[in-house]
Amino acid sequence: MVTKEHLKTLVSRRDELYKFLNILTKQAQADSLEKTTQSADFWEKPKEAEVILKQLSALKIWLNAYNLVSHNIDELQVLLELSAEENELELQLKATITSIEDLEFKNMLSAEEDNLSAVMMITPGAGGTESQDWAEMIMRMYLMWGEKNYYKIKTLDVQKAEPVGIKSITLEFEGDFAFGHLKGENGVHRLVRISPFDSNAKRHTSFASVFVYPLADDSIEIIIDSSDISWDTFRSSGPGGQGVNKTESAVRLKHAPTGITIENSESRSQLENKAKAIQLLKSQLYELEIRKIQAEKDKLNKTKKKIEWGSQIRNYVLHPYKMVKDLRTNHESSNPNAVLDGEINPFIKSYLMEFGQK
Repeated sequence: MVTKEHLKTLVSRRDELYKFLNILTKQAQADSLEKTTQSADFWEKPKEAEVILKQLSALKIWLNAYNLVSHNIDELQVLLELSAEENELELQLKATITSIEDLEFKNMLSAEEDNLSAVMMITPGAGGTESQDWAEMIMRMYLMWGEKNYYKIKTLDVQKAEPVGIKSITLEFEGDFAFGHLKGENGVHRLVRISPFDSNAKRHTSFASVFVYPLADDSIEIIIDSSDISWDTFRSSGPGGQGVNKTESAVRLKHAPTGITIENSESRSQLENKAKAIQLLKSQLYELEIRKIQAEKDKLNKTKKKIEWGSQIRNYVLHPYKMVKDLRTNHESSNPNAVLDGEINPFIKSYLMEFGQK
């Protein structure tokens, strides 16, 4: 039975979120940005205008989520005052709780970089064909996840392997909180299965590494000394049709101070690929800074469980039993086929609830 005590508890949770999420400040910022967009000269500087619109969009995500909570609570209060049917009260209570839980979960994505696009690099571990095939399976898993969650996905660079699989691939996911959702996928993914490439049908273990970093946009300033960069050009072997392979449009950037190497073959234009490679370098340098800041936070908060960068994070077992288990959160699924078809949101949520922004 739905009572006024339920309503009181929900109002208290909403009020806590109002203060914790600085809704008043966010509303003032949104109002100010909205006013800026209405000025006659707003589009005279297109890049600055795009940054402002992106900031406004990010603020509206929070405000709309909070307003939905308030609306649902108001509806529940009216139904209680009117002594509505219990079934109607139960439905409204469920809707209200869901909207509050969604906002509480969204708080796990409140780091500055969480709303940026994400760049994902997938590379196979040692093991030749087995690991190369596993890397392609991982790639397919994330592509299916991205499609199911309405992200725009670009292939920035791909190196096919022979006879099957991939040597490496770089993907870009664009959409709301792309990096926030994918940042917990960083690390080594381990597969145990009966090998389809072994005539003796023996069990094999394969590894693939996933590296995710936020794509720095124009609102983030990263200064790069051009003398620290060297370039190579080569013919692309990636997607894009025959025209891609006729000229040396693909580029390889090397950053001397960090040792970072970036390859990009997304476009048929060498200039466009160079510009994208610079953006990817800025993004990796930004990610390094984020990691340094997080390391300092972890020193201050010694009770918080730490995740070593590049460590094994998840097991996918197809034989002798079927199980996918996250080694950080202990979240597991007995349906690896569904997981490999992109059903990874429960793993993402369990990671964020334990290690996300609090």
